[in-house]
Amino acid sequence: MTMPSSHLCGTLEFLREAERLKSVLRSAHTSTGRAESTAEHSWRLCLMAMAFERELAGLDMLKLLKLCVIHDLGEAIGGDIPAIHKAQHPDKSAQEKRDLQQLTRSLDASGQAAILALWQEYEDATSPEAQAVKALDKLETILQHNQGRNPPDFDYGFNLGYGKRYTDAAPLFAQLRELVDADTRQRMEKADTHTKA
Repeated sequence: MTMPSSHLCGTLEFLREAERLKSVLRSAHTSTGRAESTAEHSWRLCLMAMAFERELAGLDMLKLLKLCVIHDLGEAIGGDIPAIHKAQHPDKSAQEKRDLQQLTRSLDASGQAAILALWQEYEDATSPEAQAVKALDKLETILQHNQGRNPPDFDYGFNLGYGKRYTDAAPLFAQLRELVDADTRQRMEKADTHTKA
């Protein structure tokens, strides 16, 4: 089946624009100490969903993965706002939606609408899949904070309350949360030991 050239060109242009997400840096650091990109976070979020596929039985895995891929896609335009600073940006959601509309402008109407609908579903947590991705997103972030080689003033304590309303919503996520919170407490103790030394 041959696709119209305008559709293919528009899709390629969208993919070129989306490449910018690879350069958007987050407040998390990798285990080597390099700042993590939003694209890297989204990749491991997808991997996390796949790794827990058996425990997520009953959910639409394709939809779950699509939500993982697009949940932070708008950040390709406006960048990442660390969770610890989100209170200073009350219009973050509206801005991210505008950025996503700009990013997808070269797609045909149905392609753009599909991505925007998935993003809105995630943003509003209106489906079991979106709720699961919200929880996994918080867990992946905390996992990276605990695994990363962070600067000495990194605020591990913030992680202990971060995203609890999403991770407390289901037994799987609550159990995972207990495990990553234990890691957070260990990192806090090590940080305190190095500060006092």
